[in-house]
Amino acid sequence: MKVQVEAPDSALRADVVTKLRTAGINAVDRPFQVPVVVAAADTVGRAIRSCPQPYRTGDYRLLVLADAFDPADVSFALRAGVRAMLSITTEPEKLAAAVHATNQSEGRMPSEVLLKLLHSRVAGNPVSTPSPSPLTPRQTAVLTLMADGHPNVAIATALSCSEHTVKNVIYDMMMRLQVNNRAHAVARAIRAGLI
Repeated sequence: MKVQVEAPDSALRADVVTKLRTAGINAVDRPFQVPVVVAAADTVGRAIRSCPQPYRTGDYRLLVLADAFDPADVSFALRAGVRAMLSITTEPEKLAAAVHATNQSEGRMPSEVLLKLLHSRVAGNPVSTPSPSPLTPRQTAVLTLMADGHPNVAIATALSCSEHTVKNVIYDMMMRLQVNNRAHAVARAIRAGLI
């Protein structure tokens, strides 16, 4: 698999490229030629801003590596089409798994980032949230099976994937739809004509 790596400085870019190479993923220097872009910086916002504008349109699958995950930056990243956010210190194997998941349009985000985002909303400091974006084909398939009453195990069997993958897809789908549970997700999807 090949990815494009963007970073505000060449030393950081070289570190990320080395980590990816260790995990069996090659970085290319041909902008706009691969579907997955890995953006790295000290903050999420800076990582996103290091990418050329076309990468922020949602046509590319963005994975962000950062040290700091400010809730406003995380919201900005979600609006920019980021599919996954990880710590810059993530081990090569986990980074490779995240790249592959990003390539399949599956979302990944560390639990501490989600907790920080939720805490900022509960504490009365709401951050702007993106409007629900269209679902990926896999999310639509999972949602359709959920609407038919299938449990995660049956969904995993029907889609030839693991139950863990189904849980990740459901979690990302719920974030995109801005819902709290399965029934709410199905209701919102039906009202929006997504299924």
